[in-house]
Amino acid sequence: MSSALSPSAWLRGSRRPSWLSDPKVLRTEVLGGLVVALALIPEAISFSIIAGVDPAVGLFASFTMAVTIALVGGRPAMISAATGAVALVIAPLNRDHGFGYLVAAVILAGVFQIVLGALGVAKLMRFVPRSVMVGFVNSLAILIFMAQVPEMTDVPWPVYPLIAAGLAMMVFFPRLTTVVPAPLVSIVILTVITVAAGIAVPTVGDKGDLPSSLPVPGLPDVPFTLDTLTTVAPYAFAMALVGLMESLMTAKLVDDITDTRSSKTRESVGQGVANIVTGFFGGMGGCAMIGQTMINVRVSGARTRLSTFLAGAFLMVLCIVFGPVVSDIPMAALVAVMVMVSVATFDWHSIAPRTLRRMPVGETVVMLVTVVCVVATHNLAIGVVVGSVAAMVVFARRVARLAEVTAVTDPDGRTVVYRVTGELFFASSNELVGQFSYATDPDRVVIDLSAAHIWDASSVAALDAVETKYAQRGKTVEIVGLNEPSARIHRTLSGELTGS
Repeated sequence: MSSALSPSAWLRGSRRPSWLSDPKVLRTEVLGGLVVALALIPEAISFSIIAGVDPAVGLFASFTMAVTIALVGGRPAMISAATGAVALVIAPLNRDHGFGYLVAAVILAGVFQIVLGALGVAKLMRFVPRSVMVGFVNSLAILIFMAQVPEMTDVPWPVYPLIAAGLAMMVFFPRLTTVVPAPLVSIVILTVITVAAGIAVPTVGDKGDLPSSLPVPGLPDVPFTLDTLTTVAPYAFAMALVGLMESLMTAKLVDDITDTRSSKTRESVGQGVANIVTGFFGGMGGCAMIGQTMINVRVSGARTRLSTFLAGAFLMVLCIVFGPVVSDIPMAALVAVMVMVSVATFDWHSIAPRTLRRMPVGETVVMLVTVVCVVATHNLAIGVVVGSVAAMVVFARRVARLAEVTAVTDPDGRTVVYRVTGELFFASSNELVGQFSYATDPDRVVIDLSAAHIWDASSVAALDAVETKYAQRGKTVEIVGLNEPSARIHRTLSGELTGS
């Protein structure tokens, strides 16, 4: 199901969502939401610690983000909640100015995201090349795994067999049945074993206290002055950009996995609305969660907004109603789930020797640059930007080599024709000036551009330089064969790019 539905459309027969008419889909969505909710709890608490706020703040944010984005977002089945990237951005603001400023930044970030979405920033996603996307996927798989390492170091020895048992259940249980998601089975069984046997291992409760009541809406406790705005705005804008980058990349990834399309503009606006709602409920804000989205989409097989909505709803029910039970879940069970997610997320085909032999070196370099930047900074947005810039450089160098110049002199020796082939832009045109024999050419020079295309001012400036060098030697130059777009830019800029 890829179409976006309004809340009322959930109940209208003309556009009935698949989970209303198919019990199997309903079961998949419900169980997927439950597994995601369980996985959200320790993550939200951890991100709260990073941001320097109470664990309830991260849990409230995950609840409001998931429920709101299920109604207004563009990508069905994608999970949005409190994230580490957002926590890192706003942590200094909370440390230096207090919690009220953090909440104000979350609300303002939502406003920025709505504005950026309305301006069409989501359309920039088409400029993200495949090699960067592969690097993004591989780096997030690495980050998901690295996030589990602290839960596997300096811990009681029973943690290791519990993780191994959890992985084994998730590998072999689907061979028996897929009615119940294997991660949910693994979590339940490992929890029962540790509680019944009294095995002392780290649990969800060790991460922090769970909330005992629903969040209450309110305004941020800050002075509504210009000074507050100038303090909050830089953090809010950074949060808006990081949140949109991660959300849009995750949406594109889910599009590829599910072979469906989603509205990236609506997703951008939806993320903004969700952050505004989250801010008014005292949450720390967030964006798309890649690991939990993979649990929902790839592991559980969910495809609709229902699973996203229920992930948020179940999260609050688990915390408020079943808090003592949830607190007893061993972290080893959730670590096993996330390790399985990281393995399933990594694009193993991209590093296979056969693929590396056939793939252009530039594509592999771009993928590796993206991975290294993300892993080094723990910021997916930085990695995507650096990877995209690297891809542009590789592309420019590759295309620049496609511009060729060949010369043919007439038999009478009075005219030489230079035929230019390829794309002329800043990278290729820089070498164009050196391709002509100014001193030895005859008095009449013809430059044939019928097999070339002029893209920018650099190319026009290069052609002007060629004409100038011939004119200094008393020779005339005629440019022929320009297609209409090239002729237009040449006619507009020729002779205007240098001062007299």
